[in-house]
Amino acid sequence: MKKQARAKENDGSTTDPALNALKTGIARWAKNEGPNETAISGLFAVRYNAPTRPHPAMYEPCLCVAVQGAKRVLLGGEVFVYKPGTFLISSVHLPTVAQITKASPETPFLGLVLKLDPREITQLMVDGSLPPPRAQRADRGMVDGAMTTPLLTALQRLVDLLAEPKDVAILAPVIRKEIAYRLLTSEQGARLRQVALAGSHGHQIAQAIEWLKASYAKPLRVEELAERVHMSPSAFHHHFRVVTAMSPLQYQKWLRLSEARRLMLAENMNAGTAALEVGYESPSQFSREYRRLFEKPPLQDVAQLRRAAAAA
Repeated sequence: MKKQARAKENDGSTTDPALNALKTGIARWAKNEGPNETAISGLFAVRYNAPTRPHPAMYEPCLCVAVQGAKRVLLGGEVFVYKPGTFLISSVHLPTVAQITKASPETPFLGLVLKLDPREITQLMVDGSLPPPRAQRADRGMVDGAMTTPLLTALQRLVDLLAEPKDVAILAPVIRKEIAYRLLTSEQGARLRQVALAGSHGHQIAQAIEWLKASYAKPLRVEELAERVHMSPSAFHHHFRVVTAMSPLQYQKWLRLSEARRLMLAENMNAGTAALEVGYESPSQFSREYRRLFEKPPLQDVAQLRRAAAAA
């Protein structure tokens, strides 16, 4: 049995040397609050100096690791918590509610986000002689697990590579491949395998999600989308909810409202125009649903976000 990294839960500290080394590396590159883009594509060093309020967040296919502090993610009615010694995998794009629960200026939340490329996962499954999955259950598109030493040391080598820019182009893909292998052969690897395996229900739902992301402003006819991914409407409804913890219509609504928020904040669009742009025909319906998701009317919410950005 592989040794697992151990973590104390009282203050986010750890006695594991590998975790401490990774924490030192992340702290070096996480200079600003929030996700910090690095020289390695898809790798972000994350810092938060204080707990946050719960807020809507889209999780892309990614691996999330905390080395100090803690974060809670709500998917439907399920709660996932990651902290030192654990990791979180999202295998598809999932609308969630996220919250930093343990952080302070003296002991900030520190973590990593590594985006996962489904094509890399598929290629590894095709090219490699992977052992059978260690767990067969693969339902939700999000899963957490205990960090193993091989996965931890691979992540540490990836972060250490940031100090050697000339080596990134050659070595980063090799280490990323090792990390993908560690995930696929972990107890949580079944979900990644199902999403990457053509013809599986997980793969079909992932295809449907990609269509929804590209076509959220269009009217959604669930029967047509089910036919597009070669599923019956009843099977599609069932498996979509199993993976995402919501219905296709709820998923589309989340995408529309999040994009409208971005348009108002980043492109200075007014609420009525943003509503039309993302597919709403009724401004009043848009305002009601926006307030339900973001807890404030559109103008008030965007104004508060701008004040917070200006104060940062």
